Amino acid sequence: MNQKRYINETGQEQRIALIVEPVARELGLLLVRVKITPENGCTLQIMAEDDKGQFTVAQCQELSQELSPLLDAEEPIEGAYHLEVSSPGIDRPLVRQRDFLRWLGHEARIELGDMLNGRKRFRGLIKAANETHVTITLPDVPEGANADFDLPLASLANAKLILTDRLLDEAARTQKDNSPLDDPEIQTLQDQTP
Repeated sequence: MNQKRYINETGQEQRIALIVEPVARELGLLLVRVKITPENGCTLQIMAEDDKGQFTVAQCQELSQELSPLLDAEEPIEGAYHLEVSSPGIDRPLVRQRDFLRWLGHEARIELGDMLNGRKRFRGLIKAANETHVTITLPDVPEGANADFDLPLASLANAKLILTDRLLDEAARTQKDNSPLDDPEIQTLQDQTP
């Protein structure tokens, strides 16, 4: 639960993350990303999930309700903005070692902050991950060259899963296995009309 996040955030986004992260952790959630966009004037997007990679509507609502007054008091953004609390989604950002381990064999787009072998952008299959590196297998290397690249986690600027049929199939299976109808906060009523 305490793994470091590897993501390129602006100074303002980093300051907001310092406000959000303890609140999320207290609720048993992991902060995935903080992003400020110009949508609807200004939108503060906060992505979170639990330790199983899930984020229910109830968890979303609870985090939003806990953050709203705190963000109002701290005023990390000048002027009006819209708060958007959401799950990372299917083609999610990869920000922790555990994310890469969870999605081994899936395709990802990774951008580094610094050049590695003359490039900063990589797209390929996630092959392995450890505490310091993620290994990605690239499809576009010359014949005979090593297709595996070890990318230092500390150099990650952005990493994201690529939406593929395989990823969609896995997401559908996960959704079926974690049906929101199994949520104890949802009450199912049966019509007793004769």
